[in-house]
Amino acid sequence: MFVRALLSFLLLPGMFAGVLPVVLSANDPWRGAGVRLAVVVLAGGLLILLWCVRDFYISGKGTLAPWDPPRHLVVVGLYRFARNPMYIGVLAIVAGWSLLRGSPVLAGYLAALSVAFYVRVRWAEEPWLAKRFGAEWTEYMAAVPRWVPRLTPWTVKGKHP
Repeated sequence: MFVRALLSFLLLPGMFAGVLPVVLSANDPWRGAGVRLAVVVLAGGLLILLWCVRDFYISGKGTLAPWDPPRHLVVVGLYRFARNPMYIGVLAIVAGWSLLRGSPVLAGYLAALSVAFYVRVRWAEEPWLAKRFGAEWTEYMAAVPRWVPRLTPWTVKGKHP
């Protein structure tokens, strides 16, 4: 399963948050001076992403890839604060790239990616999760916001993840 998790990481966030931002910014004719402090945003996004991938692998017994999803609803780690921290991490990485490279094209890519993630989550992932995990998903969805994190971690009633 480790190889599947690694491949899905390299293929999905590796492409959308790594390869594409570098290629797009390298070919951006409006690129200006970047902001070095953007490395903090980029590193923070990478930390969030890696933490979420780990939780999918360990707690969910699956990968981030839609063709090999977690077998269990992941409600540990950063998922106790927001339902979509992995997407938040990817968007932070792209924002970091945009600021670091001074790229308006990457800023546009970030906006488009944000809309694409919202559409995917709202109309594909959430209905699938509701069907797959039923009452467990309903309870989690009611308690944990989609994008803006809670201030306190959510815990499953009777359990302490």
